[in-house]
Amino acid sequence: MNKFEQLGLQAEIVNAVNDMGFEAPSEVQAQAIPILLDQETDLVALAQTGTGKTAAFGFPLIQKINVDSKQTQGLILSPTRELCLQIANELKNYSKYLKQLNVVAIYGGASISEQQKQIKRGAQIIVATPGRMKDMVGRRMIDISEIDYCVLDEADEMLNMGFYEDITDILSHTPKEKKTWLFSATMPKEVASIAKKFMSNPVEITVGSKNEGSKNVSHEYYISPGRDRYQALKRLADANPDIFSVIFCRTKRDTQKVAEKLIEDGYSAAAIHGDLSQNQRDLVMKSFRSRQIQMLVATDVAARGIDVDDITHVINYQLPDEIETYTHRSGRTGRAGKSGVSMVIVSKSEVRKIRSIEKIIKQSFEQKDIPSGEEICQVQLFHLANDIKETKINHEIDLLPQLEEILVDFTKEELIKK
Repeated sequence: MNKFEQLGLQAEIVNAVNDMGFEAPSEVQAQAIPILLDQETDLVALAQTGTGKTAAFGFPLIQKINVDSKQTQGLILSPTRELCLQIANELKNYSKYLKQLNVVAIYGGASISEQQKQIKRGAQIIVATPGRMKDMVGRRMIDISEIDYCVLDEADEMLNMGFYEDITDILSHTPKEKKTWLFSATMPKEVASIAKKFMSNPVEITVGSKNEGSKNVSHEYYISPGRDRYQALKRLADANPDIFSVIFCRTKRDTQKVAEKLIEDGYSAAAIHGDLSQNQRDLVMKSFRSRQIQMLVATDVAARGIDVDDITHVINYQLPDEIETYTHRSGRTGRAGKSGVSMVIVSKSEVRKIRSIEKIIKQSFEQKDIPSGEEICQVQLFHLANDIKETKINHEIDLLPQLEEILVDFTKEELIKK
């Protein structure tokens, strides 16, 4: 019997899971799925981003939907347009063998009338951002008065973005007897307040400790005077030639400034912040996902909902004010069992903040020296040599005789030294 079958999932979902190549449930899936399938209960699940939370609530939700009814039965709220679309697409993949099940994504920046039409055609599951959802509920374009299930995904992120009033307004239009499943990486007081106000005796599961960082992420800090911060950033990038990273700044101005400097200095970089239009943001994210961009410089708000695999490094150009924000930043790397590195550039006076973060995430930071020019040259030389070794030989090169003639008098050792 398949490991997902053992959790109690129906054949249609298990077949879709097999098609997607999932072999075994993650920890949050193994804990949440049996509870949500077997019990009609509210649930609070605390787990880092990238631990498989979408499937943890998505599989049970799909299984509980009555596909013979076109009425909206499940509502999922998520913080950003990107995450909303991603969840909707994943649910469509999970339910591909349930032909009557319709999932519709509702978000800002797209035609509201077109979204209303999709709902009217029948949407058993709606995935929505809070702002657009509140707007459509207020205009009576969507009826959520009889839903059975409500999922709050990335609850702490939604509240950090100022959606508390929107969420409470939306939930006030839902039936009291519905079941609410809340998924969050951390448990700040605002999330606890939502749980207390709208949930009844929720089952609580925790993957890792509350607010704890991912075990797959190592944490490093580098001391640099404020005036040399950008030079320190460049050296960290140069010392990691295969870097695929998100660089966090505190303000939109700094984000734009750092990205522009990196581009001027020949790095493959781009900025993402609140002053970009939705089209500009989409283009940046498309380039980042396809690795045309190696370094994405972001504000915390703009980075919310970014879900990109294989990010190797998170670089904190400046520390955030809130420790929980650091947990979210570092959670962008080290996903799906892979390792990652979270680097922090700090002044001497900021080292005490590192100690505070260590206590909360229950992990130690390693102090490291900013790489010297000699160390960077060595790293890049070995990287180049390895690239040459791994490159396939082109037997059809037209210029080979001329090149051989130019280099004929040099030994292999002399060419390497050159």
